[in-house]
Amino acid sequence: MAKERVVIVTGAASGMGLGIAQRFAAAGHPVAMLDMQEGALARESAALKDAGANILALKVDVADRAQVDAAYAGIRKTLGPISIVIANAGISAAQDFLTMSVETWQRMIDVNLTGVFHTIQPAVPDMVEQKWGRIVTISSNAAQIGASDRAHYSAAKGGVIGLTKGLARELARHGITVNTIPPSLVDTPLARRGEATGEVPPLDVISQMIPISRPGTPDDIAAACEFLCSDGASYITGQQINVNGGMYM
Repeated sequence: MAKERVVIVTGAASGMGLGIAQRFAAAGHPVAMLDMQEGALARESAALKDAGANILALKVDVADRAQVDAAYAGIRKTLGPISIVIANAGISAAQDFLTMSVETWQRMIDVNLTGVFHTIQPAVPDMVEQKWGRIVTISSNAAQIGASDRAHYSAAKGGVIGLTKGLARELARHGITVNTIPPSLVDTPLARRGEATGEVPPLDVISQMIPISRPGTPDDIAAACEFLCSDGASYITGQQINVNGGMYM
């Protein structure tokens, strides 16, 4: 990507989202970092600004369309038209299906699926105008193989894969590609918290099930995002790019 393009990354204050924001910022692109974690967002965006990056940090709940629309208006005013969207924001929590409340189910869908819709739709007119755009959604290995006590999460992330494929067909005529990355095990603060509480097995135990026997890193995911958003990936759309160390093939 020789040309500087305005990039939006949701869930950008930590983990994969932060790694993605750091990678695009290092490549010289203006980056809008959206997240609900106000303290972490302020800290990480300040570090990138101190390093010379062009960063706009905004506290946004992607489940709230009004917040997303307001943020995008600010992004256009400050950074310019939107060219790249990385829809990464999401939540995950274990919950037995038999005792799952309607509210728990709905919040998972609101953030992990409807939030992706909110993140993408208002950016597309800018891409159509430019006749160029890149959209990458972060789905999950759970959508491909399922996950115990996470039926709501698996369903939401499966919806993200379906949404990605539908948009890839619909937007191709405008020069816009849409792809998804379904990670498996990635070493993030969220994964470490799950390990600490016993919600997930130790990461080194899970790693034994991965042909490349280590957890992924945020930069592994970021590198794939950077490629998918390059001019060199202009003939790749509607695909699941399985950055997972071979855990699912």
